[in-house]
Amino acid sequence: MTEVADIATVVRQRVVNSGIDLDYAIHEELESRAEYSLRAGAAPVTVPTVREVHNALLGFGDLQPYFDDDAVEEIWINNSRDVFVARNGVTQRVDVAMTAELVRDLVDRLLRTSGRRVDVSQPFVDASLPDGSRLHVAIPPVAHGGWSVNVRRFPPARWSLRELVAAGALSADLASFLGDEVRAGATILVSGATQAGKTTMLTALLGEADPQDRVVTVEETCEIRLATPDHVALQCRPPSLEGTGEITLRRLVKEALRMRPTRLVVGEVREAEALDVLIAINSGLPSMCTIHANSARDAVTKLATLPLLAGRNIDAAFVTPAVASALDLVVHCALDADGARRVAQVVRVRGMDSRGAVVCDDIVLDEAVSNPGAGDLA
Repeated sequence: MTEVADIATVVRQRVVNSGIDLDYAIHEELESRAEYSLRAGAAPVTVPTVREVHNALLGFGDLQPYFDDDAVEEIWINNSRDVFVARNGVTQRVDVAMTAELVRDLVDRLLRTSGRRVDVSQPFVDASLPDGSRLHVAIPPVAHGGWSVNVRRFPPARWSLRELVAAGALSADLASFLGDEVRAGATILVSGATQAGKTTMLTALLGEADPQDRVVTVEETCEIRLATPDHVALQCRPPSLEGTGEITLRRLVKEALRMRPTRLVVGEVREAEALDVLIAINSGLPSMCTIHANSARDAVTKLATLPLLAGRNIDAAFVTPAVASALDLVVHCALDADGARRVAQVVRVRGMDSRGAVVCDDIVLDEAVSNPGAGDLA
């Protein structure tokens, strides 16, 4: 990697200083190095390929093959020595040697088109890449030991419920049931752990909606990709260098309601924006959103708790009945140890009992999933 980086540096300088063609400069530099090695009588050396130098200049160096591999779901760098990928749900350490300088250069390239920045004053950054991937970076001193980089990639094609059934992620009967509920205008919460396939399931469910629906999606960084012709995608914006201009998820939910949606989708509910989502879905607007949770029932409890973060004047006496009346279904996704993703549980929210608790009835459990463990929602 060091030799490729050295060649890339020389080529970059020649192109900038002389204005010659990039491909010509690469070929000339590689040929001159090979000839010098022969004249010096040195042992034969492995000359980098044109593609390797191209990747170092315009791509992502030794990581480029993983960006080109559709089976790779996530690429992350813990420090310059520890690089990992997740392929089909399974984590693998890869033999890639990087220097701290190369990691910083990689982050600069990834952020170049996003308009976002990362520095000591703002040591975290989330951004969407041109191909739809999601980037997260944390730098020292917050990230101890070096720059931490995660690139979450998404499948090039949208999954449908029919395809998920074929993959064994859920049964045909369950898929038919969920499709009917979507078309009937049910409000659905998709829950699960990180990497459990929540976004893929959400997209598959939206594929069952009426093509005439006007769908407005709200996310921190855009991940949901729909074939719906009438679709508006909104994403948050971080504050400027002066600390102004931030657009939060709460603001976007409010703005989305002014766009005449027939279906509102919130990519992920994490904090106080749950209150705005709850108010929106209680207006009779069919909605969907995702949430991190251990089970479907835990997801309901969490959705009834997060709005309390919005302020002291919000209490459970308002939130719990609102969840019980507005939410229809919870679809819980699970990631198995072997990397398989599946629908583990679906519950219907029935309302509240005499004690003021939300009542949920199981629709299907994981033993009813067709071919358990074979599914992949990535």
